[in-house]
Amino acid sequence: MSKTSDRINKAAAGIEADVVSLTERLKTDGDIDANLRHLEALLFAAIEPIDVQTLRERMPDDSDVGALLARLVRDYEGRGVNLVRVADRWRFQTAPDLAPNLIDVKEARRKLSNAALETLAIVAYHQPVTRAEIEDVRGVAVSKGTLDVLMELGWLRLRGRRRTPGRPVTYGTTDGFLAHFNLETISDLPGREDLKAAGLLDPRLPKDFEMPEPMMVDDLSVDEDPMENEDEPEFFEDFLEDEDADA
Repeated sequence: MSKTSDRINKAAAGIEADVVSLTERLKTDGDIDANLRHLEALLFAAIEPIDVQTLRERMPDDSDVGALLARLVRDYEGRGVNLVRVADRWRFQTAPDLAPNLIDVKEARRKLSNAALETLAIVAYHQPVTRAEIEDVRGVAVSKGTLDVLMELGWLRLRGRRRTPGRPVTYGTTDGFLAHFNLETISDLPGREDLKAAGLLDPRLPKDFEMPEPMMVDDLSVDEDPMENEDEPEFFEDFLEDEDADA
């Protein structure tokens, strides 16, 4: 009888241990699901892409934000809405392949002039760059209105002032530029071979032709000084005269 009782007690203890283990596992899975829902709600409610640090500050202390983001990316992959990273920030966006179906409800945007597109490209590839340097690359004068339009769109910013006579303003791109063109980093811009393959470069270019490697460094370069009066209006006057020809 005692041996039978021992077997029964051992079996009961084993069952109890299994129940405890299962309960703990279900509790853990429930916590993960709660954190996942919390993160999903934060990303959905954000009015702009949100960085990981901000997400960590809004999530419970024991949350593995990186793992939760990876799971959300996987869960939304192939669906009508995807979770994507742009400029080191995260946002939900509609799947790119569905763009033709949404064209009726897309916001109408003002078409940029060729001068604005050329100026934007020069800044993206040559930043930090001054207005005079932009004109040197384009070969024509750049209207201040062109730069103002790009700054109003949130694609260009004032970086600082060049340490040269006249101390001209230097320009650079913004995180808004990366987000609009769906770039994770500025280095994702097409290089020489990409442009050549797309037929956007003249095949008769000289062999010594070189394209700059696009870089977006937040810190000022060695030949830049910070803007002196941060409280001044957003748009600063350059020392160059405007010309109507580029308007």
